[in-house]
Amino acid sequence: MKGIVIMLLLLPLLVSAQTTVRPQNESVRDWTFMPGEDLTYTVKYGFVKGGEGHFTVRDTVIDGRHANHIVCAGRTTGIADTFFKVRDSYESYLDAETQLSIMSKRNIREGKYTYNDVVVYDRGKDEIQKIIKKRNKPKIEETQPVPPRILDIVGAFYHARNNAFATGLTIGDTICYETFFSNEVFPLYIKYRGKEVIKTMFGKRECYKFSPITEVGRSFKTEDDMHLWVTTDGNCLPVKIKFDLAVGSFVCELTKASGLKN
Repeated sequence: MKGIVIMLLLLPLLVSAQTTVRPQNESVRDWTFMPGEDLTYTVKYGFVKGGEGHFTVRDTVIDGRHANHIVCAGRTTGIADTFFKVRDSYESYLDAETQLSIMSKRNIREGKYTYNDVVVYDRGKDEIQKIIKKRNKPKIEETQPVPPRILDIVGAFYHARNNAFATGLTIGDTICYETFFSNEVFPLYIKYRGKEVIKTMFGKRECYKFSPITEVGRSFKTEDDMHLWVTTDGNCLPVKIKFDLAVGSFVCELTKASGLKN
């Protein structure tokens, strides 16, 4: 599974939805994050720490547009790093006004496997231009049509914090995003379960609980094998992710946070 550390934090999903709430990508409510935000997550298998992820938001300008440059870097640690070293990063450039993807990048280093790509989003033509480079293989340049207002996977995660995680959801509603990931259009569905108070590294916190609808037969046994908790405060901060894979249960927890907007 390529990009394992990041994918434990941003796992894409494929399945049909029932009651669907489609966030309005063209309007952004009060911001829940700002440039300077830094989040660190640990990934544990049982009691064993096997990896960590670091999410940062910075200001930048790309093609003359003010943008948020978001970097999600993941790595293995401890014993896991000895047996199979992972150094992955996913980058997203979001228009600071519309929060739509301008460009995204992947840089994968897992053992001897390497993979790099750059995807540029052409909003006028509803298409993307991508450059792909694999280890010891020629560079590939392609153009591909995509649905309007599509987001890269990292951009969808941050867009949801502003527009979807706290906007009048009813228990059972399903949030839907169309994302572009791993060279294909990926529908992303997340079911809202209600509010729950959980223990975190920062004490007890009231959270919205979501269950991303997982595809049975790949790594999951049922459609309900993954859960996400997001704080109900002005930061809509993902503090915990728990999921059950065929190889066992994993938990991702927020361990450090700085530069929060609220």
